[in-house]
Amino acid sequence: QVQLVESGGGLVQAGGSLRLSCAASGSIFSINAMGWYRQAPGKQRDLVAIINSSGSTTYADSVKGRFTISRDNVKNTVYLQMNSLKPEDTAVYYCNADLHPRRLSPSYDYWGQGTQVTVSS
Repeated sequence: QVQLVESGGGLVQAGGSLRLSCAASGSIFSINAMGWYRQAPGKQRDLVAIINSSGSTTYADSVKGRFTISRDNVKNTVYLQMNSLKPEDTAVYYCNADLHPRRLSPSYDYWGQGTQVTVSS
């Protein structure tokens, strides 16, 4: 069993900062990519940022220069530092991990429960 537990969401004024964390635990042999997605009301879930096992990162155009993704491979944790937040960043943020639960198993996608980020104008 694998669990992804997110923390760090909340309410912040425009221009402010938040830091999200997501810790993966349970049956984990190795983790490939970890990432953050977000879903605003009435919209689809979109990629925010992703980081692979070697540290290479990809960002959505809308967050480039404002958000930074990082990971701690010892703690199986991924972070999202969000600066210069805008009202349009308001959404539920979901953590995702593509990982191998056992040594010879294929990799699977796992999701956290989501954390609300609300940016007031």
